[in-house]
Amino acid sequence: MTTPNSAPSAAADARLFPGFESRRIDVGDGVEIPCVVGGSGPPLLLLHGHPQTHAIWHRLAPALASAGHTVVATDLRGYGDASKPPGEPDHANYAKRAMARDQLGVMAALDFPHFDVLAHDRGARVAHRLAADHPQAVRRLALLDIAPTLAMYEQTTEAFARAYWHWFFLIQRAPLPERLIEADPAGYVRSMMGSRDAGLAPFDPCALAEYERCLAQPGAAHALCEDYRAAATIDLEHDRADRGAGRRLAMPLLVLWGARGIVARCFRPLDEWRRVADDVRGEALPCGHYIPEEAPEALLERALPFFAAPATD
Repeated sequence: MTTPNSAPSAAADARLFPGFESRRIDVGDGVEIPCVVGGSGPPLLLLHGHPQTHAIWHRLAPALASAGHTVVATDLRGYGDASKPPGEPDHANYAKRAMARDQLGVMAALDFPHFDVLAHDRGARVAHRLAADHPQAVRRLALLDIAPTLAMYEQTTEAFARAYWHWFFLIQRAPLPERLIEADPAGYVRSMMGSRDAGLAPFDPCALAEYERCLAQPGAAHALCEDYRAAATIDLEHDRADRGAGRRLAMPLLVLWGARGIVARCFRPLDEWRRVADDVRGEALPCGHYIPEEAPEALLERALPFFAAPATD
């Protein structure tokens, strides 16, 4: 079921996504996912990362819609104004499998059984699982500034652990990390995002205010931690099961990463994705981690031709 989005994000949506419609979609099991929808043509699902919301796409969504796509930018379960259920003992309700089902439900509610996906950071991990579990639904897949989760954990080095310290902080037993984040959620957002290559300069004040507002909501810090706890446990089980069964991504995959980011420094993204997918292409972009906000023009130059190509090329 879809309804107009009356959440506080609707006012920010009107400013950041002019001409788009704000909606809220019930995907079952008591979970509701907010989104903005705009444009016409083949559907394109946009998924954000940590500690952000669908607001990250405000510099790209209008151009993607103008280029002939129906753009759907959502919040992930636990983020933004999406539902934030308490984590289960095995973290299964924050597994990327569960979060991917949410997004499949959004697109089904909008009558899009087949669609493309462009995703960043945590959203790209959800998109990986979405494509792995529901290959019939995903036509083309573009992932921003990640290597596969399993590869990143199995190849953790001191340099990676120091740079991605939050991967190891957020998975600590509740409620320690939750209490520390809840003490100053805006400080967490600004420290996390501002400590990377470009500082806080790339972020629109309205979008940054959304990230801060949403992390201050009751249950938001817990949901964020559960996402990472799932990534370090049940998500790895799912990824290892895929590897053991020889399951690979068959759809075209575009991989882009920031030349000044940690993924570029610690991993070989194309090599890692070619271990799990058959049709991979991509390159580094002249930016850090937050590609949609740091380098939207460079991203559009690569994404538009990729999504415009026939599915069988």
